[in-house]
This record gives sequence, C-alpha cells and structure tokens, in this order.
Amino acid sequence: MTLIIGDHAPDFELANQYGETVKLSDFRGKKPVVLVFYPLSFSGICTGELCEIRDNFAKFDKENVELLAISVDSKYVQKQFAEHEGYKFSVLADFWPHGAVAQAYGVFLEEAGISNRATFVINTDGELVAKFVTAPGQARSLDEYDRALASL
Repeated sequence: MTLIIGDHAPDFELANQYGETVKLSDFRGKKPVVLVFYPLSFSGICTGELCEIRDNFAKFDKENVELLAISVDSKYVQKQFAEHEGYKFSVLADFWPHGAVAQAYGVFLEEAGISNRATFVINTDGELVAKFVTAPGQARSLDEYDRALASL
C-alpha cells in the first residue's frame, strides 16, 4: 500500500525502548508526529541519521512534534541503542509481527526483512502531510525534515 499526502496514517501500537506501549492515535488532537523508519539499529547510516536528529532535536521540539523512530529490531536492542546514543525520543520495535507497521506504511523491504529509510509527517488530525523515502543505502538530509515540518 502506498500512502499519499492527505491519507489518514495507519494506527499502530509498538513497544518503545522502555517496554512501554506507544499508540499513534494517542497523539491525535494533541500534537503532530514524525515517524522515522530506519533499517537497523547500530548500523552506520542509521546511527548517523538518528544522531543528527538527536543533535538537532530543537527543530522538532520547537514544532511540538512527537518523534518516533521505528525499526524491526526488538525492544531489547532498541533499549541498548537508545541508551548508547543518548536518544531522548522514542525508539520503537516493529519486531513482531515482523515489520507489520513498516508494511502498513508501504516501506517494508520483503527481500531484506527490514524497512526502508522513510519519514512520514502526521498532523494533529492524523493525516499525512509530508513524506520522503530514500533509496536503500542513501541517508536522508536534515533539510528534508525542515521542508516537511514546514507543512504542519
């Protein structure tokens, strides 16, 4: 399924790095959400991207955005990854059913068993207002986040 701007974002419940359940619809009417799908924790490009977000988190905080990073790793891996890198945002485990949320957003790479690098910006009504996806092996630019946040 390919999501387009204006679609309602598929709801989901995933465990974060603390084992807490995070439900997308809990943010509806409260704050916008940025979903950052990435292939694997502790991998080079993924770590670099999320550290760049960490180091520029004020951009997201200024817009009162809830940032949710998602990969197919387990909540145990996510806990180690978030602690090791000092992430203050939620790092969610799309572990089981394997990649189900990435599949719902159309970014699961079946042949590799991981999600692609993809970002979805969701407004307070739960509608998709921006998205960008890169080719496997290609990092996202922080400038793309600036443009996406401007659409809120």
